[in-house]
Amino acid sequence: MEVKLFDSELKVMDVLWRADRDLTAGQIAKILLDEIGWNRNTTYTVIKKCIAKGAIERRDPKFICHAQVTRQQAQSYETDELIDKMFDGSKQKFFAAFLSNSRLTEEEVDQLKEMISNMSNPSGQ
Repeated sequence: MEVKLFDSELKVMDVLWRADRDLTAGQIAKILLDEIGWNRNTTYTVIKKCIAKGAIERRDPKFICHAQVTRQQAQSYETDELIDKMFDGSKQKFFAAFLSNSRLTEEEVDQLKEMISNMSNPSGQ
């Protein structure tokens, strides 16, 4: 599912993703009060926006919130949007920009090489 989530919505989704289970809106509100100082009304407003977008499914009774979008789906959407917006849709331009501004450890370079190798040869042959 492709859904554009804004920073405030990602904060709500992050609570659900970290919990790895359904939570009530009240539980989410309590966590966000403790972590970032949001009041209950703010949290409920953002939850309702997530519901309207299809990122969260509301289940009754007790206003249970179920994540309809995984962290990986959100990351993939945001990455694709960034590449389209800033790099003309070119993954090569994105990686060139990323790598030109990053100091990678030898271990990180090896991990990236392995990831690329696995992508180009998914059967491991």
